[in-house]
Formats: sequence, C-alpha cells, structure tokens
Amino acid sequence: MQRLVILPEERPTPDVSARLGAPRKVLARRRRYLLDGRPVEFAVSYLPLDLARDTPIAQPNPGPGGIYARLEELGHQLDHFDEEIRARMPSPQEVKTLRLASGVPVIHLIRTAFDTKGRAVEVCDTVMAADAYVLNYHLPAH
Repeated sequence: MQRLVILPEERPTPDVSARLGAPRKVLARRRRYLLDGRPVEFAVSYLPLDLARDTPIAQPNPGPGGIYARLEELGHQLDHFDEEIRARMPSPQEVKTLRLASGVPVIHLIRTAFDTKGRAVEVCDTVMAADAYVLNYHLPAH
C-alpha cells in the first residue's frame, strides 16, 4: 500500500539539482509504502516546478498511469531512465522511519527519468528495507 505523505515545493539538494539541470525549485512527491502494515520503503520524486506546478502531478492522486502518464500528456515523451543502486547501512532516521531491526541494511535507489529531448524530468530517490525486497531484472543482451 502506498501513502502519499506530502507535496511541498522546495529547493532541491545539490545532487538532485545537478541531475535535473539546476532548477531553483522542485515539486517533491513524498511517499511511504507499507507491507502488512509495516513500512518497507519511502520515496521522493523530485520534478522541476516549471513542469509540475498547476498540473495533476501536483495533486495527491495524479490519475491513471501516475506522474509518467501526466508528463507524457504535457509533451514530455519518456525516453530512458538511469538508475543507481547501492546497499548500505541506514541512517538513524531511516531506522526509525522503516522500523528496522538492528543490523538490517537498506537498498538506496536513485532513478532519473529523461524525455526524448534529453531533459531530466524526474529524480526519484528511494530507500527500501533490504530484508523486504528482492531486486530482479531482465536485461536484453543486445
């Protein structure tokens, strides 16, 4: 189950700003995911404010297909995603947020979505309880 936590407009961190091409402000879609009542993941999607402000993307429920469908309706046809994945020990705040047992690591995934013009249209920063996930990928050989 997904729960949208908050939708603020804010200044991005230097890392998010660099990935998005240095916007002054972003819309931050903060979400928390529960499995049988247990928090197992939290994620923040950062979108340039010039793309997201006053659109369904800025609403708690952006509609069928989510924010990617809304971006495409706004003329930003998605082309590709870049992902960085690492396993690490959680911060004290992550332990609290995910209610992690001692010694449980997290999986940290940062995904950047690009449109066909090469513009980064979203950065999604996700932290997952490693004991709740198996990452399984199918990648073409060519």
